[in-house]
Amino acid sequence: MGIIYFDNAATSWPKPPETIAAMQNYIQNIGGSPGRSGHRLSVEAARIVFDTREKLAMLFNVSDPLHIVLTKNATEALNIAIFGFLKPGDHVITSGMEHNSVMRPLRIMEARGVDVTVISCDREGLIDPEQIVRAIRKKTKAIFITHASNVTGTVMPVTDIGRVTRERGLIFCVDAAQTAGCYPIDVAEMNIDLMAFTGHKSLLGPSGTGGLYIREGLEKIIEPICVGGTGSRSEVEEQPDFLPDRFEAGTPNTAGIAGLKAGIEFVLSNGINQIKVKEENLVKMFIEGVRDLPGIILYGQTSADRRIPVVSFNIAGMDPGIVALELDERFNIMLRSGLHCAPCAHKTIRTYPSGTVRFSFSYSNTKEQIIESIEALKQISKERKNI
Repeated sequence: MGIIYFDNAATSWPKPPETIAAMQNYIQNIGGSPGRSGHRLSVEAARIVFDTREKLAMLFNVSDPLHIVLTKNATEALNIAIFGFLKPGDHVITSGMEHNSVMRPLRIMEARGVDVTVISCDREGLIDPEQIVRAIRKKTKAIFITHASNVTGTVMPVTDIGRVTRERGLIFCVDAAQTAGCYPIDVAEMNIDLMAFTGHKSLLGPSGTGGLYIREGLEKIIEPICVGGTGSRSEVEEQPDFLPDRFEAGTPNTAGIAGLKAGIEFVLSNGINQIKVKEENLVKMFIEGVRDLPGIILYGQTSADRRIPVVSFNIAGMDPGIVALELDERFNIMLRSGLHCAPCAHKTIRTYPSGTVRFSFSYSNTKEQIIESIEALKQISKERKNI
C-alpha cells in the first residue's frame, strides 16, 4: 500500500518534477547571487528572480511585478504588513477564523496600543461583511482577513469585503496562504491592498518561499522589519526606499525561488480553474462518501464550490490525534490533526481544545485515494461503534 498524502494545507507534496529540476539546475549550473555581482551567473540568477515576480503578477493580476516582495513564507509577509504598517492608536478589524500568523502579530501590536476587533464568524467559519461595516470606527486603519480557512476550508467573501474597505478608504490585507495557486485571485477586482502568500502550498514550490503584494502608494508608509544589503544603492547606509529592495534585505533563497517559478508555471499551464474544479470534485466525493458514516462530524461549508480542498472532521468519542495515528499506521494516510495553528478558528466551530482531523487535498491526489480513505474511515467508525 502506497502513501496517501492528505496534508497539502501544511505543505504540498509531491512537488512537480519541474520544481525539483529547476532547483537542481540553479544549484548545479547557475549558483550566482542575484543583484550582487555583474557576471553572467549573477545576471542569470537575477533573471530567475524577476521572472518569478512576473509569473506571480500574471497569476494575481498585478500590474507591476516590482510590487511583489519575495519573502521566506506568508508569515514573514504578514509580519511586514502588520508590524510595518500599524501604529499605536490605530484600530484594526479581523475575523475569528484567522491563523496565528495573523493573530499573534496583532496581539503583539495590541499590547503596543493598537485596538483589535475580532469579528465572530458562523459555525461554518463564514464572516458577514455587514458585521465588518458595523465595527468600523473613526480610527480604523485596516482589515486583516484570511481568504480561506486552513481549518474548515471556508472561502471568505473577499470581494465584498474589499468593496467595503475601498469605499471607506481602509487598507485591506488578505492572507492568501491557502488559496494562492488553487483559487482565482485578482487583486484589482478584489480591491486588495496587501496580500500575503506562501510558495510551498498550492503554488507547488519549496518551503522557504512566499511573498507580499503591496499596492502602489503603500510602499513608503510601511516600514521594513529587516534591513541590510540589497545589492542596490551600496554607496549609502540607509535602506533603499523603492520596491522591492525596501523589503528584501539579505541574500535571497534563489534555489527556492527557481523552484517556486517552476511551480507557478505548472499552475499557470494547467489553469487555476481546472485545478479548482478537480479539487472541488475530490472534496465533493469525500464529503458524500463519509457524511453518513456512524459518528462522523463534518465542519465547514457543505457545498464543495464554496470551500478550498480542506475538510475537517471528527469521529464522535475519538480523540482526533488517535484517529490521525490510526490512519497513518494502519492505512498509510498522512494528515494533520489538532488545532492547526488556528485556535480561534477552532473556538468558532467549537472544536477547541482538542481540534479536528484535517484532510487537505491537492491537484496530485486521485479519486482512488479518496475511495481508499473513505474505506479506512468506514472501518475505524465501525470499530468505534462496536466498542
